Amino acid sequence: MDDLFRGVRARGSLFGSSTLSPPFCLHFVDGPPLTLCTVLSGGGWIVPEHGEPEPLTAYDTVVVRGPGTFTFVDEPGTGAEAVACGEFCAAPELGGTRHRRGWHDDGDGPTTLIVGAYPAGGEVSRPLLDALPVVLRVGGGGTGDAVLDHLAAEVATDTPGQQVVLDRLLDWMLVCTLRAWFDRPGGEPPAWWTAQRDPVAGPVLRLLHDEPAAPWTVATLATRAGVARSTLAKRFAELVGEPPLTYLTRRRMALAADLLADRPSVTVAEVARRVGYADAFGFSAAFKRVRGVTPSEYRRTAQRRASEVRGQRPGSQAPQGGLGCV
Repeated sequence: MDDLFRGVRARGSLFGSSTLSPPFCLHFVDGPPLTLCTVLSGGGWIVPEHGEPEPLTAYDTVVVRGPGTFTFVDEPGTGAEAVACGEFCAAPELGGTRHRRGWHDDGDGPTTLIVGAYPAGGEVSRPLLDALPVVLRVGGGGTGDAVLDHLAAEVATDTPGQQVVLDRLLDWMLVCTLRAWFDRPGGEPPAWWTAQRDPVAGPVLRLLHDEPAAPWTVATLATRAGVARSTLAKRFAELVGEPPLTYLTRRRMALAADLLADRPSVTVAEVARRVGYADAFGFSAAFKRVRGVTPSEYRRTAQRRASEVRGQRPGSQAPQGGLGCV
């Protein structure tokens, strides 16, 4: 879980709050991979582009999975005109005349909404995103309430270091929300969530994530876990759904894919060494077997897609995080 979240940490995300009076209809148009919405007071409805509306009352939190867009309305079927909200409306030169990083929009309405968004890109975070529905909702009254109190205080001020504080509070809130959702009664958490708590599979999963480049064998993993090889192989496959070394290969290829996409200056040979392969040839063969393309082809495709995304956005750099604003 910790390792998956390293790929979705907030980094300079646009983050803020707005006080709303009904009727209202905010259309969040950017569709980032993950958007967290929480209400400090009042209420409303999250209406996804595809799916059923979800009510939101005080201290409830909703996480919306992109790329679909969504709206926040005072009630389904509201007569309010939709206000398009997107990442770039926070910048004055792009039309956001009232807002900035860490903005707080004062109003006299009963509903206070806090919104933050995560890029959550890359293959390392893929298992987390794949485990989530389009919209998940967690009611108030849990561990996230304390985080919301801190968020409410921080977003209403303009102090040095505020962006770093907001980023970390956003991380904290997202983790609390997803943990509560995975552990909800009657839920169906992903296999890796259940397995990490198992006394046999859990320690092995942590080893594979902490040291993916190590020369692991089933025997060495079993020794570290303090069980027999047969016990480890059987238990891991039952809980995770595949053998330990198959899981390790997929893990290594996910790390490699992100390195290839995000670090153009790192050679294929260096990527191979970082994920546990002694030579580029063996790594390239394994990468193509798992990913269907060679490392060089994957890198070219990733760079082309990144260029296309930058060409669709103002500015020359892809965003690190964003939020809709009013």
